[in-house]
Amino acid sequence: MKIYAAALCTFAALASTPASSQQLSPAEQRIVAEVKANSAAALGLLERSVNINSGTMNHAGVREVGALFRKELDQLGFATRWIDMPKEMQRAGHLLATRTGTQGKRVLMLGHLDTVFELDSPVQKWKLNGDRVSGQGVSDMKGGNVVMIEALRALHRTGALDNTNIAVMFTGDEESAGEPKAVSRGDMVALARQSDVALAFEGTVLDQDGRATATVGRRSSSGFELQVTGKQGHSSGIFGERAGYGAVYEAARILDGFRQQVVEPDLTFNPGLILGGTAVSHDEQGSRGTAFGKTNVIANTVTVKGDLRYLDSTQRDRAHARMRAIAADSLPGTSASISFHESYPPMAVTPGNLKVLELFSQASNDAGLGPVAAVPAGLRGAGDIQFAAPHVDSLDGIGATGSGAHSPSEDLELASIERAAIRTAIMLYRLTR
Repeated sequence: MKIYAAALCTFAALASTPASSQQLSPAEQRIVAEVKANSAAALGLLERSVNINSGTMNHAGVREVGALFRKELDQLGFATRWIDMPKEMQRAGHLLATRTGTQGKRVLMLGHLDTVFELDSPVQKWKLNGDRVSGQGVSDMKGGNVVMIEALRALHRTGALDNTNIAVMFTGDEESAGEPKAVSRGDMVALARQSDVALAFEGTVLDQDGRATATVGRRSSSGFELQVTGKQGHSSGIFGERAGYGAVYEAARILDGFRQQVVEPDLTFNPGLILGGTAVSHDEQGSRGTAFGKTNVIANTVTVKGDLRYLDSTQRDRAHARMRAIAADSLPGTSASISFHESYPPMAVTPGNLKVLELFSQASNDAGLGPVAAVPAGLRGAGDIQFAAPHVDSLDGIGATGSGAHSPSEDLELASIERAAIRTAIMLYRLTR
């Protein structure tokens, strides 16, 4: 991890200063011209997609947005199909588009069709605000989806898609991935194993100087469950030899032990739900629970549900070991057990990912759009790319530029669609030569 962190700092320093621009080839200049010529139509495509509600649980809406992008990909010569999920998973499915060729790298491109705004959401749809637009999912991530389509369109119009090997996958449940994830992300993992490079188009984050960045690492999304027991008895006996300390004090000791002793950069753990008393019940599906207890009775049980995020498996293993040790060092009259579950694997910062960023930054710089630096891995949440990253060199966060994701103020800078499409098209052209 220290090696990767050092490499990331080195690349960030290099990317913060202008690199020498290589003149675009005639073919690349034609590709850029095609992106610019279609910019107005691209915004029309974005508007149509944003005006379709596609909250994860609005399966009809997710499929409708999928049909919109499927039509575009069909016109670009891709073979397309809809991948249904088992009915019991209650998810709409995914759109897959492929081109089979023998030229250059095998590229996997990832986007998602769903948003956090469900069918009854009061958040407006498409609304222009000068040089920006707001609306449901405009930044996360329908803008990124349009970037993908427009980059591919420019390549198609110049004949540069011929004989390439490119797969495009739009998932229908990125905001709330279907369980089990071995099924909902099984096709993505299989595609990643057959690819040389994976590119994901979540929004581009600008640094403090307004320069574009990309994501070479993302922390895992996992969780922990702490179960604590104590001796029920009269409250007057608390701290005594016979009664002990009770489950609530033991839970507090353990959690504060985590806070003070499990400390590493980019490692976080959050106890999001605590239930304690003499009778506790927890509704896993609804993420809620009930607790009964009396102030004159020592609590005999506590349940804690928490979130745990880490950069790589080595950091995870250290955290797990330390948390288990803290939980096992029980106060008198108590005992505790801790378990962990994985949700999204980490996207570790690897030399391969940094190399992909270097190629992307060079493409951006050559197009006159400036270099692209790495976002510190600890600043990004979980995303689909993390299922691909363990199997293939990967880069994320190269879509459009917006703000306020997942909120009523979510918006997008309109001009960022063109910029991101130019960067992507040149990168794809170079990868597939």
